[in-house]
Amino acid sequence: MGFRCGIVGLPNVGKSTLFNALTETQAAQAANYPFCTIEPNIGQVAVPDERLHKIAAIAKSAKVIATQLGFVDIAGLVKGASKGEGLGNQFLGNIREVDAIVHVLRCFEDDDIQHVANKVDPLADAEVVETELMLADLESLEKRVPAAAKRATGGDKEAKAMASVLGQALELLRAGRPARLTEPKDDEEARLLRQAQLLTAKPVLYVCNVGEADAASGNALSQQVFAKAAAEGAEAVVVSAAIEAELAAMPEAERGEFLEALGLAESGLSRVIRAGYKLLGLKTFFTAGPKEARAWTFPAGAKAPQCAGIIHSDFERGFIRAETISYEDYIAFGGEAGAREAGRLRQEGKDYVVEDGDVMLFRFNV
Repeated sequence: MGFRCGIVGLPNVGKSTLFNALTETQAAQAANYPFCTIEPNIGQVAVPDERLHKIAAIAKSAKVIATQLGFVDIAGLVKGASKGEGLGNQFLGNIREVDAIVHVLRCFEDDDIQHVANKVDPLADAEVVETELMLADLESLEKRVPAAAKRATGGDKEAKAMASVLGQALELLRAGRPARLTEPKDDEEARLLRQAQLLTAKPVLYVCNVGEADAASGNALSQQVFAKAAAEGAEAVVVSAAIEAELAAMPEAERGEFLEALGLAESGLSRVIRAGYKLLGLKTFFTAGPKEARAWTFPAGAKAPQCAGIIHSDFERGFIRAETISYEDYIAFGGEAGAREAGRLRQEGKDYVVEDGDVMLFRFNV
């Protein structure tokens, strides 16, 4: 289980270059002109996690399988997209299909790379994209809210909840604020808000694409973006798409030394993934044995049977118990046998809320 992030932004901000680097492919054509990405390219990215390799070493696993995240490289947007300008309708449709938005903002100067507005201003760029998304949501809700309110007067309980939560979203949008700031009063309203598939209700990760010299600490432009993210409860990371492209092209054994020379402790990919996990409340559990060690992504708050179901539906249907060792105990006691001897292997039942890093073996019967 993972999540699907749509990489968006204005033309020529580095979306396709970042996508190519993230997926270590050249699937998206990176070119210096608008709309070089017309069909959304989709790539799966392995999640780097040192814990998985340490677990595999102890378990003497023959295979190591990382969990994966999906990234979608979506066509560049221009002003007027909500009215169909450029590739607007297609752009908006592609965004509806992703779980989160990775908004790439240009935070570097380069006279050789054309900017669609002939100036480098990441906050203005963000506003262009966000305005188009808000306009599309506004048009949708201005039809749906009155219809729901009318049904609510007839005693329709779901329509009443819908009118309440979508009405709140509509007011936010009219005030120039995204629908993700809506506060549903209960689980039913939260469900209806998700079901509405509002573009501005999706969580956002801002990626500040900087030059190589600013990759370690960012610059004045990226600082503006971080301030914006903090103000609206979003996430932000600094990435140099140019560096990531170089990393993707070199042998893995040379990457650590290359990053160290640039003053970087990790790749931009790692920062994007970690921020994405935080954004969507995702965590990781592990399974380990002689055949394979594997990482699995699950939503925070999931119970043991739900996590079993991520592996196979039969595991959830016939769930009996989960033999569970925390990551720290697995390492400290040298694996399953050592943890069992030390009394650190726990038998967890259906109500156990799985923790990040748990090493699990599910017992089931169907």
